[in-house]
Amino acid sequence: MPSGDGLVLRIRPPLGRLTQAQGHGIAELAARYSHPLLDLTSRANLQLRGIAEADYPALLAGLQALGLIDTDINAESRRNLLVSPFWEAGDGTPALARLLVEALGQPIAPTLPAKFGFALDCGPTPVLRGCSADIRLERHAQGFLVYANGSTRGMAASAECAIERAMELAHWFITAGGASFGRGRMAALVAQTPVPAHMASTPVPATHAACPPWGLVPQGCVVGFEFGQMPVDTLRALSALSPLRLTPWRSVLVEGAQSVPALPTLITHVDDVRLRVSACTGAPGCTQAAAPTRDLAHALAPLVPPSHRLHVSGCRKGCAHPDAALTLVATPTGFDLVQHGTAASPPDARDLNQAAIAAHLKQLAHAPHL
Repeated sequence: MPSGDGLVLRIRPPLGRLTQAQGHGIAELAARYSHPLLDLTSRANLQLRGIAEADYPALLAGLQALGLIDTDINAESRRNLLVSPFWEAGDGTPALARLLVEALGQPIAPTLPAKFGFALDCGPTPVLRGCSADIRLERHAQGFLVYANGSTRGMAASAECAIERAMELAHWFITAGGASFGRGRMAALVAQTPVPAHMASTPVPATHAACPPWGLVPQGCVVGFEFGQMPVDTLRALSALSPLRLTPWRSVLVEGAQSVPALPTLITHVDDVRLRVSACTGAPGCTQAAAPTRDLAHALAPLVPPSHRLHVSGCRKGCAHPDAALTLVATPTGFDLVQHGTAASPPDARDLNQAAIAAHLKQLAHAPHL
């Protein structure tokens, strides 16, 4: 898709996993044809930016040689599948993912909106409930629980029937009018139209929201990156260690690793100040942005109190962080400040420069409630 700095290309690795050869190959292709920073997305995809149209065919051919391009465009567009990065070889996740991709590629599969997605969350405890998905499959005492996002009840199913139940829900979404002009999400439909009783026979167990882990986990080592951007050289270095699993928290799980190189680009612990800020692409990469965003966010990160999250948005769309936060919105005359809200919320202060923003953050740090 076109952007202000060239074409953007999104890679959807199967199971969210890159083999060592694929990781190394992407690094080489990105070094040749795109910006040297690769974007990790909230759907565990990888984005390359700044691609010249003349280079696109060669880049596509390179990705095809790495086994990262679907042979059927319809199958690829339906393969919107988020997999918990903490899957184990024996927990059924790889087999379920393969069967779901096959079912979505069948001619009788429903034509779903571009952002409509499935979450395979088959570990002992769900970790993807805070991530975007429309149909969720989770571990359950009876095998698996399949349910519509936004619903408190779903269907218990065996491993053999779980994918069939998921496709049943996808067909219901279409027939119930969930998609309008190629757009629509399950939660919006469920809020208006109850899920049929036979699809809502089993309660969805309550669970605490999962905090994204950093550092060592049973499956390896989780490392993050400022603004979810991984430098090409870092991808090359990590791919030399082992296969990589992309996470929906814009981090990477290095499979089986007990340690990682001490690279300055890596975030390995939860109290790193770089995790307190987020920012969209900003100018000049996005034509709708009124100013650059990431240099400002980087400069302000050490001033953000531990209990706060600062998001810097290039415009009022707030693409990179749709949730409420301490938000700065670029305008032609400075930055508007939203004390707690999204980029679209009414500002509490207008036309601030960097010094005024820094003073506000220092005031927050010394507020009595902190």
